[in-house]
Amino acid sequence: MKIAGNIAALSPYVPGEQPKDAGAVKLNTNENAYPPSPKVAAALRAFDASALRRYPDPEFRALRARIAEIHGARPECVFVGNGSDEILSLAMRVFVEDGGAAASFSPTYSLYRTLAAIRGAKYAEVPLPEDFGWTDPGDAGGADLFLLTNPNAPTSVLYPRAAVERFCASFPGTVLIDEAYADFSGATCADIAAAPGNRNTIVMRTFSKSFSLAGLRVGYCIGPEDGIEALYKAKDSYNVDALAQTLALAALDDLPWMRANARRTAAVRDMMAGELRRRGWDVPDSAANFIFARPAHRPAAEVFAALRERGIYVRHFPGPRTGDRLRITAGTPDEAAALLAALAGTDVPPGGPSV
Repeated sequence: MKIAGNIAALSPYVPGEQPKDAGAVKLNTNENAYPPSPKVAAALRAFDASALRRYPDPEFRALRARIAEIHGARPECVFVGNGSDEILSLAMRVFVEDGGAAASFSPTYSLYRTLAAIRGAKYAEVPLPEDFGWTDPGDAGGADLFLLTNPNAPTSVLYPRAAVERFCASFPGTVLIDEAYADFSGATCADIAAAPGNRNTIVMRTFSKSFSLAGLRVGYCIGPEDGIEALYKAKDSYNVDALAQTLALAALDDLPWMRANARRTAAVRDMMAGELRRRGWDVPDSAANFIFARPAHRPAAEVFAALRERGIYVRHFPGPRTGDRLRITAGTPDEAAALLAALAGTDVPPGGPSV
């Protein structure tokens, strides 16, 4: 079978491991430890299965209207996708010229590079400083599209709003700000995307993290009307199914539930970070639902393997900027306690006692 050259050479995105053991402590994919709003469960129970014989609303009008209301945007400036990953894929098609380029910081979400390769686009990386904080990308080598995760993944760091706003105003191409973790930070640039004078900035959100709906696959973005219209041109006819639209709308009708879960998650995150720092780990201040931590006494790969043997799953990204750290999702207090207890037996000084 003949396969396109760029696909044949592609290094695919590798998702976090899905353990088969139901009793595993799963802290490797940044899922929410708490269930979605009871309003989502009620909407699921009330859903009329006979409605599935019809195609879903291809313009997701009710869902767009509610998102627009929350963010102070016009519905014409809102797009809904089959997870935020679909929006990223569409953005590569819509905002990157043939023979053009996309860019991002490094390290960041590794799917960006994969999507650029699928598109056949060049991909440029702007190295982050040692502390993973902000650096001005300039024109990012003339890229058509800059993908900016804020708070960043896997580093967990939140960039200063003023710096982001200046960059968006000066960048000649399109800036897509991926705010998958924004609800854990209390900060957002969604108002920049919703502003009437916005010419090039799109802010993207997902229901997978703070809304506890990773299994639903719904994301959305806000941006200039011409950019949103272009995404509509490129999308599949019926890209978000009827059940997903219904349950996402129910989740948006209970923002206090989501915000309470985000606060609980942030409390566990901060507790884990504080305890690991006490043990000598290097942990940047996190604004996400995870931490990006360098072990004190053992290589990260060794600690990762030892935890996995104990049924505790965290994420390790080999590489020169990421290989010395572990990305650890903030789970429940009990999951965090299990992690910390296991680490007392895995990250110890050579020949020394547990820490």
